[in-house]
Amino acid sequence: MSKPVRAAIGDKWITCGFCRGGIFRSREVKLNSSGMEFLGLGWANESVTALICWGCGQVQMFANDDLELYKA
Repeated sequence: MSKPVRAAIGDKWITCGFCRGGIFRSREVKLNSSGMEFLGLGWANESVTALICWGCGQVQMFANDDLELYKA
């Protein structure tokens, strides 16, 4: 299991949209498209950072390169 993190974009801290928690697990998620997978090019699909709320499990995805993760 990944370690707990806090996340921010600029000076704005990310909170869970469901429980308002501020501690998450993070992971990279591929945004696969069927066309690229069919052509064997799934590796070229865009990736996003998913934040999974430590408290309730709500998943939020961010494609913003300015997202910063900090040890909780």
